[in-house]
Amino acid sequence: MKKSGKIGVFLGAVLAAGIIFAIPAGSRIAQAAQEETIAEGVYIGSIDVGGMTEEEAKAAVQAYVENAGEAVFTLTVGEKSIEVKAQELGTSFTDMSVLQKAMDVCKSGNLIKRYKDKKDLENGNLVIEMALDVDTDTVTALLEEKAGELNQEAVDSTLVRENGAFRIVEGTQGIEVNVEKAVEDIETYINTGWDGADGAIELTAEIVDPRGTKEELSKIQDLLGSYNTNYNSSTQNRCDNISNATSKINGTVLYPGEEFSVYETIGPLDASNGYELAGAYENGQTVQSYGGGVCQVSTTLYNAVILAELEITERSNHSMIVTYVKPSMDAAIAGDYKDLKFVNNQDTPIFIEGYTQGKNVYFNIFGQDTRPSNRKISFESEVVSQTDPGVQFVGTGDPAGYIGVSQGKHTGYVAQLWKVVTVDGVEESREVFNKSSYKASPKIVKVGTASADPNVSAAIGAALATGDEATIYAAAAQYSAAASAVQQPEQPEQPAPSAEEQAIIGDGQVDTGQQ
Repeated sequence: MKKSGKIGVFLGAVLAAGIIFAIPAGSRIAQAAQEETIAEGVYIGSIDVGGMTEEEAKAAVQAYVENAGEAVFTLTVGEKSIEVKAQELGTSFTDMSVLQKAMDVCKSGNLIKRYKDKKDLENGNLVIEMALDVDTDTVTALLEEKAGELNQEAVDSTLVRENGAFRIVEGTQGIEVNVEKAVEDIETYINTGWDGADGAIELTAEIVDPRGTKEELSKIQDLLGSYNTNYNSSTQNRCDNISNATSKINGTVLYPGEEFSVYETIGPLDASNGYELAGAYENGQTVQSYGGGVCQVSTTLYNAVILAELEITERSNHSMIVTYVKPSMDAAIAGDYKDLKFVNNQDTPIFIEGYTQGKNVYFNIFGQDTRPSNRKISFESEVVSQTDPGVQFVGTGDPAGYIGVSQGKHTGYVAQLWKVVTVDGVEESREVFNKSSYKASPKIVKVGTASADPNVSAAIGAALATGDEATIYAAAAQYSAAASAVQQPEQPEQPAPSAEEQAIIGDGQVDTGQQ
């Protein structure tokens, strides 16, 4: 009897609340029409869908998602931030079951649920949770792409050499976004209560300590390798280029395992980076090119580096022989296809000092020398073979009898560099360190063939066809008096180009670091 009483009390309360269980047949059509719309006061997320049909609510949700894609997020790491649209994070919404949940409010479920729905609406709005999704792969890719804009690079500790002594300059910490956790930060923000408006998200980041402790840097005291070359025959522009490139290398601290690129350090070789026009060769002809002379910088550094026994990872010889070092001791720089690179293979940092003085360029490599004091190394250049390019005679439109030298002869060489190790003055080992091939370039002699007398032109042409030097000179000598007004004295043969004329020749490329 008590159980029946309780049920009666509950039904009475339900009836009092206006819930009808028995609907007359005539009113069922009216209620069916009423069930096609969502109850007033129902929200999907922040979208008021009360009074809407299911299709109308669906359109409202889709419009909301589309508009939300235009929302702008400010992603912040430390003092840096970037702005991205929500759609760039791959925001989407696929759980359309919320529409049916909205339609079911006060219309489906057992009596208790319907009663609860009605009471909730009487006390305020009823909100059906709606959470947008983000594409994890898209967010990850975006953060990796934008990491450079968000990260604050650590500044490594370094050294300054003043008056022959080192002074330590302490570095500063950096901040680096933790991509994996930052993805979670973004997903959490969007999935938990985001209202589709612009927002700001602080991303998880990590502190990056600078390299180089006082203890490490204080070990840099020993001279590991030193070399210098002279450029006293150079023009002022070439001198300026050597000084400019050297200054860009000076003061470099290279940490263990770190690779150094000369081209990346001194480039680009253009006027905006302080370089001037200086002589260069292009297909055997002298041209003016920005940065002429920087190859003498890389060559001098190369010899200091190999004496320090650092690891050479890239080195190219010039196409033609240079005069400021012996064969196979040079290191050419040309565009992005010839570079000098080396790695600090020591356990401690190294310091590179470079300077110019009295038209000499100097490089010193400092570090902690752990090599035995009785062990010495040296490098010896050996010419394996050489090629005489001979003389090339070229007929020109100058008056018959004219002879002039337009290019000196450059002998071709095949050379190799030996690394020699001695202990207590006794040779312990000798091995080939590198090999180099230098192109031969003939002496070019211009011979005038122009004459009002076709027989004269024919005679000189016939002499040129023989290719015999004595025959050509003899034929030209017959008419030299007629060409005396324009004839120039023959230049002496040049066994090698001057320092100002050294260049890389190949595939029509100008060697901007030719000297």
